[in-house]
Amino acid sequence: MSLAKIFEKIVGTDAGIRLTAYDGSATGPADADVSIEVKTPAAVAHLAQAPGELGLARAYISGHIDVHGDMYTLLDHMWSITLHDLSLREKIDAVRSLGIKPLMMRVDLPPQEMRHSALAKLGSRHAKQRDAEAIQHHYDVSNRFYEWVLGPSMAYTCAVFPEQDSTLEEAQYAKFDLVAKKLDLRPGMRLLDVGCGWGGMVMHAAKEYGVKALGVTLSRQQAEWAQKAIAEAGLTDLAEVRHMDYRDVTETGFDRVSSIGLTEHIGKDNLPAYFSFLYGKLKPGGRLLNHCITRPTGTEKTFNKGGFINRYVFPDGELESVGHLIRQMEDIGFEIRHEENLREHYALTLREWCANLDAHWDEAVEEVGQGTARVWRLYMAGCIVGFERNKVQLHQVLGVRPDDRGRSQVALRPSLHWP
Repeated sequence: MSLAKIFEKIVGTDAGIRLTAYDGSATGPADADVSIEVKTPAAVAHLAQAPGELGLARAYISGHIDVHGDMYTLLDHMWSITLHDLSLREKIDAVRSLGIKPLMMRVDLPPQEMRHSALAKLGSRHAKQRDAEAIQHHYDVSNRFYEWVLGPSMAYTCAVFPEQDSTLEEAQYAKFDLVAKKLDLRPGMRLLDVGCGWGGMVMHAAKEYGVKALGVTLSRQQAEWAQKAIAEAGLTDLAEVRHMDYRDVTETGFDRVSSIGLTEHIGKDNLPAYFSFLYGKLKPGGRLLNHCITRPTGTEKTFNKGGFINRYVFPDGELESVGHLIRQMEDIGFEIRHEENLREHYALTLREWCANLDAHWDEAVEEVGQGTARVWRLYMAGCIVGFERNKVQLHQVLGVRPDDRGRSQVALRPSLHWP
């Protein structure tokens, strides 16, 4: 059976996608907006040995499959095939059609794939050394590469778009300002920003609100970039970024804590300790703003060991439902004062990042290599589809540590002052 016939068997005949293969077969509209080119037998071997999203990712990242056209369009059309494993029946049918040879062929995994055996040598999931390796795998790619993808803000978290046509920079500013307003930042306060990235929240709090802000990150490259940016902005008296694990912060008595994009790396079993640690860093009446990606319900797996994201993007990453996160915060002692879902904003943010990567594609390939650039193109386009289809969400949860009399120190109608 030709590869084109197998493709039709799996995805159907009305997917609107063109496929051409090295065996000379082809299917799909000749004028399709997007097409897949299966270039070598190694591509088939990857798909046979790991049917579903992981095999497709390996074949694409290693260059045995090419995608012509917009990656988002392809993934949107092939959502059930690319982002979810095939059913057992589909796997059996595909293997029967392909024969035994692809199963026996030796194919090297792309070097961008994080081997679980390598992580296991560093301890159990979310041990400090293992967390550091997992974070560095993703964030220590290249600051220049991130500048191209993220733009001047160097903010690698969901932006908040005041209008549909707001620029990415306007939206990232709005995100930091939304966090600042929810935290009710004021001059002279002390802010701890855990998982601070390139220091965007730290610098925003210092520059716009006169707050003395400390950020910590496990990425050395992020810390070095942030320290330089802080100095160039003349904010060294107020802003600081350290290369360290948040668990090693010894200072206490902070007025506010922000966690923007860190909770995904904590792990379900460690959430009580995480929120307890942050609770202990706050003064009575202090606030925590937790901003993170979540599952839409509590029924999905929080950790997908064999998924593309876990192998190539966020090793050891775990996503919980917002309900689970809130329960953990409440059980520690936080009073929840506000919560909102910003998932549509993350889809818009990712579209901007994808456009930036495409605009700098040749430079990005030269900087980090084709394999890594392809990881990013695939991962970001797939995430757009995930947020649009409500397979993942982005929640901000505001919690307060009440004082000894139970007072929250929150205004009666604070939302009136938030954008």
